[in-house]
Amino acid sequence: MNVVIIDYGAGNIQSIRFALARLGITATLSDDVAIIKNASHVIFPGVGEASSAMEKLRTTGLDKLLPTLTQPVLGICLGMQLMCNNTAEGKTKGLGIFDTDVVRFETKLNVPHMGWNTVSGKGILFQNIDQNSHFYLVHSFYAVPNENMVGACTYDVSFAAALAEDNFFGTQFHPEKSGAVGASLLQNFLAL
Repeated sequence: MNVVIIDYGAGNIQSIRFALARLGITATLSDDVAIIKNASHVIFPGVGEASSAMEKLRTTGLDKLLPTLTQPVLGICLGMQLMCNNTAEGKTKGLGIFDTDVVRFETKLNVPHMGWNTVSGKGILFQNIDQNSHFYLVHSFYAVPNENMVGACTYDVSFAAALAEDNFFGTQFHPEKSGAVGASLLQNFLAL
């Protein structure tokens, strides 16, 4: 198995590496097109701001590469949001892999939505994971529910907590910070 984590300055790379190491996987961190193309699995991490993150992807050509990948790809948090059509954060055009937009929470609840919340999931990412399991989230923006939604969560409004389209998957939550259920989800992804 050759797992590559996309290197574009995202903030949760070490925690992803540690989570994969606990599963016996040593991941490569790279922004090299050839290395990413040859990976068995690609993880597109994300903690940061959308417009500057997309600019970093454009400078390395990864904005063109990512939608063409044919191996399993998992976007996490901002990574998933950038795989959508557009995000309101910085009025940023996304990669258009998932046919939905990302909007800011408009609520009287605290924003960012931070901490543990239940996710109702379906499909291969959620195999052997109980419905309404708790996952860890930190975000101020969310993907609008759509036909790619395979996981739902509620924080005043219902939002897409997980998305899937062909070989592309995304989670708004952080599986690498979600204990045993997060490890199970990562194992499901790595089994693809």
